[in-house]
Amino acid sequence: MDTEEAVGAAALAAEASHVELVGGPDPELAATMGFSGFGKKARTFDLEAMFEQTRRTAVERSKKMLEAHAREEEAQKEEELRSQHEDVDSAASGSSVMGACSALTCREAESSESEDGSNEELIGPPLPRQTSIQGPAEDTDDDDEFIGPPLPPGYKDSDDDDDDMQEEDNNPVKKIPDSHEITLQHGTKTVSALGLDPSGARLVTGGYDYDVRLWDFAGMDASLQAFRSLQPCECHQIKSLQYSSTGDVILVVSGNSQAKVLDRDGFPVMECVKGDQYIVDMANTKGHTAMLNTGCWHPKIKEEFLTCSNDGTVRTWDVNNDKKHKGVFKPRSVQGKRVIPTTCTYSRDGKLIAAGCQDGSIQIWDRNMNVHTKFHCRQAHAPGTETSCLTFSYDGTVLASRGGDDTLKTWDIRQFKKPLNSVEGLSSFFPMTDCCFSPDDKLIVTGTSVKKGGGNGKLIFFEREIFQKVYEIEVTDASVVRCLWHPKLNQIMVGTGNGLAKVYYDPIKSQRGAKLCVVKTKRKARQAETLTQDYIITPHALPMFREPRQRSTRKQLEKDRLDPLKSHKPEPPVAGPGRGGRVGTHGGTLSSYIVKNIALDKTDDSNPREAILRHAKEAEDNPYWVAPAYSKTQPKAVFAEVESEEDETDNKPEWKKRKI
Repeated sequence: MDTEEAVGAAALAAEASHVELVGGPDPELAATMGFSGFGKKARTFDLEAMFEQTRRTAVERSKKMLEAHAREEEAQKEEELRSQHEDVDSAASGSSVMGACSALTCREAESSESEDGSNEELIGPPLPRQTSIQGPAEDTDDDDEFIGPPLPPGYKDSDDDDDDMQEEDNNPVKKIPDSHEITLQHGTKTVSALGLDPSGARLVTGGYDYDVRLWDFAGMDASLQAFRSLQPCECHQIKSLQYSSTGDVILVVSGNSQAKVLDRDGFPVMECVKGDQYIVDMANTKGHTAMLNTGCWHPKIKEEFLTCSNDGTVRTWDVNNDKKHKGVFKPRSVQGKRVIPTTCTYSRDGKLIAAGCQDGSIQIWDRNMNVHTKFHCRQAHAPGTETSCLTFSYDGTVLASRGGDDTLKTWDIRQFKKPLNSVEGLSSFFPMTDCCFSPDDKLIVTGTSVKKGGGNGKLIFFEREIFQKVYEIEVTDASVVRCLWHPKLNQIMVGTGNGLAKVYYDPIKSQRGAKLCVVKTKRKARQAETLTQDYIITPHALPMFREPRQRSTRKQLEKDRLDPLKSHKPEPPVAGPGRGGRVGTHGGTLSSYIVKNIALDKTDDSNPREAILRHAKEAEDNPYWVAPAYSKTQPKAVFAEVESEEDETDNKPEWKKRKI
């Protein structure tokens, strides 16, 4: 008998031994209770014995399965060893270099190889054959190359992929993410400030319309609406916006003399103090006394930021101290006179502070030494023009400047007398037209300004080393004021002169950012959740008199919608004459109804006596209201005869006639 059948028989026997039927049904009880099954006793089971039998059966089956698996593995190993011995024999017989070996030496070689194989147990690929015959080996290699189905037509080898990657590295134009774009509608006036937090989750825009708008890419849908709009500086144009190095606060620089710091949601955190404008030495005032031009955060210290103003100073501030500036830098002309800084920035390591001035100079200080400049170039741009942007490259060795003289220049701060490269003819009409480096430091990007109806504003890309224009994007039919290339997102943000903020991205090369919101469908407009009934708040009332609190939830609205009294649809206005007790279209009040009927009444009531006597004959023939009540007591009416006016005048005395 098979093992499984034996186990099953044993289980049945155990069950039969532990399960018994005690007696048959009692006929008297069955007759008394009315059904034949009454009186049987239930079967009893020995559960412990059944569990033990089941456990033994499971153990026996598992042992058998393990033994069968071990035998299969041993047979597979023997076959692999046998195939290796056959390969070694064929290699030895076909070799022309080695002579015919004796049977003893062959056996020794085979035994040694079998021992090595048994020790290694076929870990890794099989050992290569060390033979000098190339014919069969080449045939086998050719056969190995064509094993499997044919390759698809668009297949590229890994070598081809490496070549494409090297070509893309050599050509930085292919890294520009401009295949797709989205447009954020900031307003109708110039977008003069852009800022992205370090993670790339939120964008902040500011403009000439005094508004600052906050955009959240993760929370935005395809409708592309800002989640908050505010005017932090009231009636002053926004000059600059920037997130701190940690992304938790925003620096707002506007046309007034006091910079502000907002948190991520737009609520004020700190406002710089205003200086005393009657003090001549600007180093002795606590803050700026004239309009601000721009500002930026320290790249390493999250509490420190920098501002420059028309009062001729560049000041550093601490977020935790709004009573006074942290440090003052005063740019000077060749004659030692005060000059106005139009832009300022930190170096990438935060050790240097650079400022572009109205006299065309660029002056750089050590952050810890504010007396004398460390580097300066007097003739960087044309005197009298506003240098609109200074930015350092990511490697910290090159400084790019965007001048109001329609030029873009790069400088090596170690040799600061003449520019490395320069390009002209880049029109700029705004004092905040900026430039930026690509994340790999190989390209420099800037925008151009156009007059109304004078063409499209462009975003132009220059190669950093040779300063040759390699690419351009026509953005819109207005000036390109701001541009920002985020290194983590690999997306380009552009602010234009007609109130648009555009985001350029590539679905493959870019990360997150605009890709998160374009895939979301527009949300349906939510029904206004309002309280359905007036709720009287009585906090000190007894519980028995207190009204249940109204909750403005969707379920409550749905419940009220089913109530015919609460959700009674107003009836439409009646067209034409009123019906069903309702007034017509000319008004719903009683006064309007009366006025309407009076206006429509064409009867002439100018003589009231005639109007009354018009119905006298009818009332006399058919009395209905007053006459029946006084029919017995009412005397017969006698009306006096009325004489004409001429008879009256004739009968009057002479003195009355003279008066007439």
